[in-house]
Amino acid sequence: MELAQVRLLVTDFAACYRFYAEVLGLRPQSGATEGPYEKFSPHAGSAGIALQDRASMAEVLPELAGPATGHRSLVVLRVDDLDGYCAGITGRGGRLAHGPAEFTDRMRVAHIEDPEGNLVELQEWLLMRG
Repeated sequence: MELAQVRLLVTDFAACYRFYAEVLGLRPQSGATEGPYEKFSPHAGSAGIALQDRASMAEVLPELAGPATGHRSLVVLRVDDLDGYCAGITGRGGRLAHGPAEFTDRMRVAHIEDPEGNLVELQEWLLMRG
């Protein structure tokens, strides 16, 4: 089994597209800025994050027709330089909800919300401390 993607169901597709492409700096697969679907990848060969217009998915799963409430997902991205990546995010208009801060003795994290409130955790894995 292989993870193909994490798909987020969104109502404001264009705003979420801009967030993942411009603020987080992920590479869109097709450039479908208005949806109803787009996949973003951190780099070639890795699993991606996909956006799916919630209304189009409700045609298949009618229970999705109502508004989404609360956090229903946490997308986790590993980065090599958490401080540098977070500086880039804030420089592109993003606002961090938390961090960067030490999370455990093995990693540092920061959190940001996309325009629909989905949480994105950025992780920097640290070397094992001797």
